[in-house]
Amino acid sequence: MGKLLVLGLFALGVGGFFYFDVGQYVSLSALKENKDALVAYTNAHSIATVIFYILIYTVQTALSLPGATIMTLTGGFLFGSLLGTIYVNIAATSGATIAFLSARYLFRDFVERKFGGTASAGDRIQSFQMGFEKNGFQYLLTLRLIPLFPFFLVNLVAGITKIRVATYVGATALGILPASFVYSNAGTQLGKINTIKDIASPEVLVAFVLLGLLAVVPIIYQRFKKSSEAKES
Repeated sequence: MGKLLVLGLFALGVGGFFYFDVGQYVSLSALKENKDALVAYTNAHSIATVIFYILIYTVQTALSLPGATIMTLTGGFLFGSLLGTIYVNIAATSGATIAFLSARYLFRDFVERKFGGTASAGDRIQSFQMGFEKNGFQYLLTLRLIPLFPFFLVNLVAGITKIRVATYVGATALGILPASFVYSNAGTQLGKINTIKDIASPEVLVAFVLLGLLAVVPIIYQRFKKSSEAKES
């Protein structure tokens, strides 16, 4: 009964988002048009705004709905670079963890069918599972730092692996910090942003890739060390 209730809430949330066309309000143009009203409300109800913001962002991430980038920009615009990054990290990590647990305990069969229904998709899932099993923290950290795979996809697929919840939460919180700061900081300069592409410049993407590669260094070192020891013996 409890599982059906949760599934119903998920379906209601996703269905409501698209039925009421909430996506039109989660856009750069909508943010710019309503920035004065948002600032006024935040100044008048600062604590309520923080709570409301974190809750909305958490639900958006948990349901894998569009709009994460705009939500992050909004956090930076309303709360500044530092506080915006903190609130974004709390919300995104919480939402990702809910999605992860949902995939593990509620949608496991669906996720396996959806992303493992073909030979290529099955190979990808097997690759994910092997990576998580051998070096869960570093592997997930790399996936979070390098934007090669959609955020929601990593949440769902990670749920059908054997990675521990604490490891998942820690790697997610640490891995999304750089992007959270970059986009929150961009939100403080909202007037200069015309498109999302203005933020995700080649230089920024290269920086994320380099950070991701740094996360892989310990794994490469361990393998090199084991290989050297095996040759010596």
